[in-house]
Amino acid sequence: MLKLEPRPQASKFWSLASPLLALAVTVIIGVILFIALGKDPVKGLQVFFWEPIKSPYALGELMVKATPLLIIALGLAVCFRSNVWNIGAEGQFIIGAVMAGGVALLADKDAGRWIVIAIVLAGILGGMAWAGLTALLRDKFNANEILVSLMLVYVADMVLSFLVYGPWKDPGGYNFPQTKTFDAVTQIPKLMQGSRLTIGIVIALVGAAGLWVFLFRTRAGFAQQVGGLAPAAARYAGFSSRKALWIALLTSGGAAGLAGALEVAGPLGQLTPYVPAGYGFAAIIVAFVGRLHPVGMVFSAILMSMFYIGGELAQSRLGLPKSLTGVFQGLLLFTLLACDTLMAYRIRFTAPLALKGAN
Repeated sequence: MLKLEPRPQASKFWSLASPLLALAVTVIIGVILFIALGKDPVKGLQVFFWEPIKSPYALGELMVKATPLLIIALGLAVCFRSNVWNIGAEGQFIIGAVMAGGVALLADKDAGRWIVIAIVLAGILGGMAWAGLTALLRDKFNANEILVSLMLVYVADMVLSFLVYGPWKDPGGYNFPQTKTFDAVTQIPKLMQGSRLTIGIVIALVGAAGLWVFLFRTRAGFAQQVGGLAPAAARYAGFSSRKALWIALLTSGGAAGLAGALEVAGPLGQLTPYVPAGYGFAAIIVAFVGRLHPVGMVFSAILMSMFYIGGELAQSRLGLPKSLTGVFQGLLLFTLLACDTLMAYRIRFTAPLALKGAN
């Protein structure tokens, strides 16, 4: 029989191999799922893992999806490494999009390209302010940041709905709940013609490099991580837990707000009720699959964006529900949690007691 035996110390090998094993198990379960649904598993895997990379345009769309996931995950990594559980990045993403959209709506024929900077800054400040509510309630009233940040997601969604159904609704939009299309001057610059890919991907990659420097090459980053791993040691060393809380949540909120600004002033080009795309929740999986490391999160963001695109293609080409995206995301998370057991335990085979007695 199989038995889990504790390791004397965590396995470095499985800390890297566990996400790969989790992906392999997810693919195997996906094959079984396609067969159970009466679909060709080869075609099913093809729409998830080949179609998103088969052409330059497809790669551009892959990067469009990966950009907000990576930016939000980078901010969440600061929180999680600090032992601050921000589950409300989706709400911070929405408020960032709302604030950025509000600035974009102010543009007129006299506006210059400088307004893009104002739009991005508005998104960042909006996300920081929304995360700041969680930090304030945690700091002053010891409220649980998991519950507060999560509940604020629904408040943010209502704020967006109120605006697009009410004062910001496009009067020439045939009564659809949406703002007018933002003026061309407000659009985030694109990297290439014929693609929706913007400079957001460059910002995301620069952010990944900046986070690596912050976490592993600065005293402030070291203080954040010590506070998360050993709060008592952090207090003994003179590191402020309150400061770590505020830095973590404001950084995470600002990153989510930045992602929201880049999304509405980039690929979307207007505010609609469909701005919330689940990026804030999916980025939690991106962060943990990437081991809260900037390099790992780059690859996990690409993988998660493949799931998004694959879910859309599975709906249009295979007649499967779009919710299949969430199924694959959930499978990846749960298989990762299961495979992570191998970091602290090794599997041993032991003979049953009956056989031992016979011997």
